[in-house]
Amino acid sequence: MKAPTLYGVVGSLVLSALAAAPAGGAVRTDDVGDLLTPEGRGTLVATARARAAGISFGHCPEVEKLPKYAECGTFAVPLDYAEPFGRQIRLTVSRARATGTPAERQGALVYNPGGPGGSGMYFPKVRKRPEWKRIARAYDLVGYAPRGVGRSAPLSCQDPAEFTKTPTVDAPSPSPTEKRERIARARAYAAGCARAAGPDLRHYHSLANVRDLEVLRAALREDGLSFYGVSYGTYLGALHATLFPGRVRRMVLDSVVDPSPEKIWYRSNLDQSLAFESRWQDFLTWVARHHRTYGLGTTPQAVQHSYETARARLALKPAGGRVGPGELQPAFLRAGYYDDYWTARAYALSRYLKGDPRPLIKQAAPDPEEAREEENGNAVYTAVECNDAPWPTDWAVWDRDNTALARRAPFETWANVWMNLPCAYWQGPRQRPHDVGTRPGELPPVLLLAAERDGATPYAGALELERRLAGSVLVTERDAGSHGIGAEKNACVNGHMEAYLLTGRMPVRRASCAPHPQPDPVSLDQRAVERVLPPAV
Repeated sequence: MKAPTLYGVVGSLVLSALAAAPAGGAVRTDDVGDLLTPEGRGTLVATARARAAGISFGHCPEVEKLPKYAECGTFAVPLDYAEPFGRQIRLTVSRARATGTPAERQGALVYNPGGPGGSGMYFPKVRKRPEWKRIARAYDLVGYAPRGVGRSAPLSCQDPAEFTKTPTVDAPSPSPTEKRERIARARAYAAGCARAAGPDLRHYHSLANVRDLEVLRAALREDGLSFYGVSYGTYLGALHATLFPGRVRRMVLDSVVDPSPEKIWYRSNLDQSLAFESRWQDFLTWVARHHRTYGLGTTPQAVQHSYETARARLALKPAGGRVGPGELQPAFLRAGYYDDYWTARAYALSRYLKGDPRPLIKQAAPDPEEAREEENGNAVYTAVECNDAPWPTDWAVWDRDNTALARRAPFETWANVWMNLPCAYWQGPRQRPHDVGTRPGELPPVLLLAAERDGATPYAGALELERRLAGSVLVTERDAGSHGIGAEKNACVNGHMEAYLLTGRMPVRRASCAPHPQPDPVSLDQRAVERVLPPAV
């Protein structure tokens, strides 16, 4: 007797959605499988409603720090897709209109920079960069702040001033006392998230994020999604391709997260810590090659010793009273993400060891003006990753796995543990990771980009996603490790990305590009200038 009732519910939702949808918004065959879940039916309702409403773009608030040519707006999504007529939250969107002729325009290119917890609201700024010139002629460049981020129903788990309080200690081999202190802090942080967000907290996860992305497509009145996702954004893209394959127009997934359910997210962080060790060695080797400039050692081992010397000194006397070992490590982790940082970090370390702490303070001390944004990003990261999947709840498992790993990969292992440990004490239900994958012919061709030595998203993840998304093609930057390689320094990679987005043309099989040049060192009387980069996994 229950089947007719279920049919009636589905039918009424579908009919109401169809009634609200203008031409082009009808149900498609790729939506049908998702209609088997309450969240899938709710997504259909939300997309029809969003397409009818559209987005009213206008002046961008000053807080977004966007150029005058950018436009901003909002769109509504259900807090809980299983209750599409219940509470709605509004997500912020930015746009730079295509600069080409109407005949050149190909619609909107939606961008997600990763995280979880990163905002893509700054995306219109890339229109000024030469690498984006031709793409910007064809596409509206659309960024957005995912749920929980920035002004999009923001999450917070802790007083921002406490979150960025300095100096801190971050030992590569923590003592039992330090471990107990970290466990207490992780418990307190998880409790803070639950206390601040209450029952809403369980609705911040990747499946909700990907449904929001599908609603954004509808709100932009695009029949097919053109999407550029980096880092965690590749996981969103892979989920979207799995749930809504017929809604994909073109998709570039850059620096690919391994989507295997067993990797999400505990084991992917173990893999990441190991991969960062290789990337850290790349940095040490480069600094040693430029000993004449920096004076930090002629071998990677000698440069590591210089780094450890600085760590020991900072433990005794924090630089400027603000930079201790706990600030040194994340500052130098940036050199693992992007080789743009190599000159700046080597310069700061050299000057510090020669008695001038100012460059290190400038580069490593948290900016009080960014404390709220930093805490918000971390809160969203924590909520999404903890909600997405089961995590070990026994500290002994974390301690065993990471003690063994730290012997091979000391640079990032324990810092990664402390960032993710709140998930061991998380309150509320956990998702089961969705099994990403498409069948041949189900999905338009998808372009994957990956650097062979990427530490944040190890290269094996790109190979795994290529296997899972039928018809996808991988372009590899060999012997390189920067995170996020599209429209950057490699003309070969850029050529593949531009050709795909502008014409749909892509390599017939897996392709590779030679590495981009490593940075040139700067003399010590120069200031290395850091570029602004989005948050990443």
